[in-house]
Amino acid sequence: MDEYEALDHQSSTARTLEESTAVLERLLSGGYAVWDDGSLYSIKQLVARINGLKIEVRSREHAPPHFHVTGGGVNASFAVADCSHLEGTIGGRERQLVEWWYKRSRANLVAAWNQSRPDGCPVGPIDE
Repeated sequence: MDEYEALDHQSSTARTLEESTAVLERLLSGGYAVWDDGSLYSIKQLVARINGLKIEVRSREHAPPHFHVTGGGVNASFAVADCSHLEGTIGGRERQLVEWWYKRSRANLVAAWNQSRPDGCPVGPIDE
């Protein structure tokens, strides 16, 4: 059962308002949205959390394929293809660490990007 099926099941089998509210809280705080056809999708996928920094890929993104690094005064995006800094604020030390991590984690990052592409996404999967 995937996460969307689990949420649907939890919602449809809730016996109390408290259990139902727990599902709504998870939906509102967990980065979910609803497609026009009524199906759920995740608007971002957490790839990693490192010392307060979050590395995320998000659905419904603009080109080029990229990932976000946020937290601790850092709010920057980088290209999935080569880790070039696209925009945002990041210190030199943190940038070097992101680049170091990227060299070792690129395959997992591409997989996370491809798994997070919903139907109709303006930026599709990365072919390798």
